[in-house]
Amino acid sequence: MGRRSRRKKRRLWKAFIFLFLLVGSFSAVLLIASFLLGPPSLDRPQNTIYYSEDQKVIGEEFGSEKRYWMPLDMIDDRVEKATIWTEDQYFYNHFGFDFKRLASAIWKDIKTMSLKEGASTITQQYARNLYLTHEKTWKRKLYEAFYTIRLEMFYDKDQLLEGYLNTIYYGHGAYGIEAASKYFFAKSASELSWAEAAMLAGIPKGPSLYSPFHNLENAKTRQEFILNNLYDMQVIDAQTYETAINEPLQFSDERTIITKGIAPYYQDVVVEELKDILEIDIEEIRSGGYQVYTTLNTMQQQALQTATDTIVDNPDIQIGAMAMEPETGAIKALVGGRNYEDSPFNRVTQAKRMPGSAFKPFLYYAALENGMTAATTLMSKPTTFELADGNIYQPGNYNDYYANQPITMAQAIASSDNIFAVKTNMYVTPERFVRVAKEKFKIESELEPVASLALGTEVVSVKEMVTGYSILANGGQELEGHTITKVTDAHGEVLFDRDELKAKTDGWSLFSKEDDGQILNEKYAFIISELMKGMFREELNGYMSVTGASIANKLSNDYAGKSGTTNVDNWMIGFSPSLTAGVWVGYDDNREIVKTSDHQYAKEVWASFMEKAHENITVERQVPPEHVVEVEIDLNTGFLAADTCSHTAKLFFVKGTEPEKYCTLHIEDDQHEHPEEFDEIIGG
Repeated sequence: MGRRSRRKKRRLWKAFIFLFLLVGSFSAVLLIASFLLGPPSLDRPQNTIYYSEDQKVIGEEFGSEKRYWMPLDMIDDRVEKATIWTEDQYFYNHFGFDFKRLASAIWKDIKTMSLKEGASTITQQYARNLYLTHEKTWKRKLYEAFYTIRLEMFYDKDQLLEGYLNTIYYGHGAYGIEAASKYFFAKSASELSWAEAAMLAGIPKGPSLYSPFHNLENAKTRQEFILNNLYDMQVIDAQTYETAINEPLQFSDERTIITKGIAPYYQDVVVEELKDILEIDIEEIRSGGYQVYTTLNTMQQQALQTATDTIVDNPDIQIGAMAMEPETGAIKALVGGRNYEDSPFNRVTQAKRMPGSAFKPFLYYAALENGMTAATTLMSKPTTFELADGNIYQPGNYNDYYANQPITMAQAIASSDNIFAVKTNMYVTPERFVRVAKEKFKIESELEPVASLALGTEVVSVKEMVTGYSILANGGQELEGHTITKVTDAHGEVLFDRDELKAKTDGWSLFSKEDDGQILNEKYAFIISELMKGMFREELNGYMSVTGASIANKLSNDYAGKSGTTNVDNWMIGFSPSLTAGVWVGYDDNREIVKTSDHQYAKEVWASFMEKAHENITVERQVPPEHVVEVEIDLNTGFLAADTCSHTAKLFFVKGTEPEKYCTLHIEDDQHEHPEEFDEIIGG
């Protein structure tokens, strides 16, 4: 052996000794620190708790786990063996770590530059469940090792196994073996068969993948794998194996682990939002022990629920309703259906329905952007439209009522004239209308650029509509509908804070060239909002009554709104500067709404809710933006009102776009100019 070779060998030995001493020193420090810190507490709140905006508890994903705590000697021995031989077969022989599996997992993680490989022992999993999150980071794994050593140092194996079996998550809100046994099989964990024990032992690896209620085939495959392993390891004999593998499982029909307080539909929306914020799946959220602070206003939620329960007396019809704060996008109340237990399907966020005339405010905003005004007149009479593709379109008004003369935009909105709307859409162009709806009012659903879009023939969600109206209500500021303001872990560490995030974003905008979030023209947004108050102003009655006449006498505040009606859908959406609310009523199976009373539900629920919600809210009249003027208009001509005009209304205009001529139609002198028919923007 040459001198160079001997030097190299000595360097390797020195490096090895240094590494050995380094690891040994680190381990010694770790052990000493673990001893000095003493036994870690085994108490840990596991419930994910939801709070209202005034920090009252509104619900939790699961009742107190201690209610289902089972001492180890009361848990069936089959469960213990199935769990140990599946999760950690050397549990009773190691000091918290299976170093062979651990080394293999670390090597695979290094090769793939990821943290996907797992080799956690029961003690490691228990440590993670007690003290840590489920994020896959090296920092978390180091903390996990530290807590694992402390658990092994101060607690015996039976204590650790008992704790693990009582805190591990089995999906569907069920924490611990007793809760899981009741949930899946309607029996105690002291009464399980080998087949049932193996089925439950397979779930914690991935509740979303291996729950029989999510995927029975996956669950059955994993159960068979566990039984095969038990047989191969001679834990069970051949006869026991054959009996277990062929046993038909009798799953429970009564599964009521998850505790929902008030607003269960709202809480489902919170869970989906939390999933996106924390970037973890729903099963991990429900097992995380998070403290979730929401935007729910309990008074408003109660008012919305009460209005729904007391007004809608057709047991078959469904409802979706939501309230939002226009300034912030905070969702204050939400009812996704008549009864959550009967149907958890959320008709605010999951259902897509035709909004009918409730979609028109977005069209009329686009019309203002393209030169029309509140006083623009178009002929209201039966009209046939020849479309670009050669097809014929013949829309009609409600009950075939027509003015058979020109009407103003103000009247068209108040009485919901369909002919005026379609003509406006053809003037704006359907393509431009779609762009405005999507880009400015944040409608995410697919919209076809067709003439009938003016009448709300495409399907959208209640949440989309309320968001769009809220953008009008706040003067055209972009907003994001949300239910969560802050999230902490079980130990109070802040994981998400919307106010801090907004402050950072606002601070950054000071140094960027981005706009200030204004996505609508403030002047046009104000004008449309004022025009939408016309549905409650009976002085705008003409050939038809204004569409809000039936509830106008029930409203003590100044609201903007719009109703929408199709054969199968009924909508009412409206707002004050402080609150937007939208209500949809219809049948899930798209049956036609026949009864007149059923068509009235949406307006009645909306009016009842808005009045109750505004008992503690002062509704102040908004000040017109700069360069917006108010003038009195003759509704028969669209000209400035003269002293002799009897059918007039005060309307708002961007300065310079208001009419310049006075109406002469009502002067008795025969010498005046008396137009027989007014110019229209388009023919038809």
